[in-house]
Amino acid sequence: MRKFLFLVSFVYALSTQSQELICDIIVDAQLTGNENVQVFKTLETQLKEFVNNTKWTNKNFAPNERINASMVIKIASYNNDVFRASIQVRSSRPIFNSSYSSPIYNFNDRDFSFRYQEFQNFIYNPNQFESNLVSVLAYHIYIILAMDADSFALNGGETYYEQARAILNFSQQSSFKGWKPEDGLQSRFSLIDNIMSPTYKEFRSVLYNYHIKGLDVMSQNPKKGKENIARAIKEFVTMNNRRPNSFLLRVFFDAKAEEIEDIFRDGPSVSITDLVSSLSKMAPTHSNKWRNISF
Repeated sequence: MRKFLFLVSFVYALSTQSQELICDIIVDAQLTGNENVQVFKTLETQLKEFVNNTKWTNKNFAPNERINASMVIKIASYNNDVFRASIQVRSSRPIFNSSYSSPIYNFNDRDFSFRYQEFQNFIYNPNQFESNLVSVLAYHIYIILAMDADSFALNGGETYYEQARAILNFSQQSSFKGWKPEDGLQSRFSLIDNIMSPTYKEFRSVLYNYHIKGLDVMSQNPKKGKENIARAIKEFVTMNNRRPNSFLLRVFFDAKAEEIEDIFRDGPSVSITDLVSSLSKMAPTHSNKWRNISF
């Protein structure tokens, strides 16, 4: 009996260490005027189970290592099994020796339409297109995994970016938007294409230096952490000079602008004159936040 209980406990322990995400998913159908229709509730429940119970990598994640994420799917309209929507995807990263979780990914994917029949099975096949609903979710999950890995090790997310690009490649055979070069400069295609381009190599370097050398240091040495964060952000100056007002800068600052404002308007004083000037040039849409930086 004890051996049986031990085996059950062992299997349970392995299962709790397998999945990579703790992802909250909301299906918001208010725009349809029929938000109480059962199909939306079923879709939300199925998506939560699919995303959180699927094994996305070959690594085991301890419970405290699982990545916190959220997806808000706003249904604009639906007709039988055809849904037109957008999806807001966010993820965060725990900071060393702190209860704080730092936002890393904040992406509003507007080109999101899909087919869904209530209670249909969701299957993720890493080598072929199954449905646009599954492909879009899997794509963003691998971007989440990649950015998280990049924040812990320099270029640590390479394998996950490659998988996101593989999803992009086999999804281009479909008629759905967001997967092709002609689908705009702020699409899924543009995101992974830019991240993996040498033109924007600083993006991944900043993810690492900002978190490992900056935020993770602040609990022990706040001044040094802040200085390293400022130094990391200034790496973007080179990238911005090479390709001004790039999409990746918007992706970064959409996630980080509020955090940067909070870091540099309080705490130990560091030189911020050059930083504020650089931020104002690189992310002018957040200028109201940069004006609050006073230390």
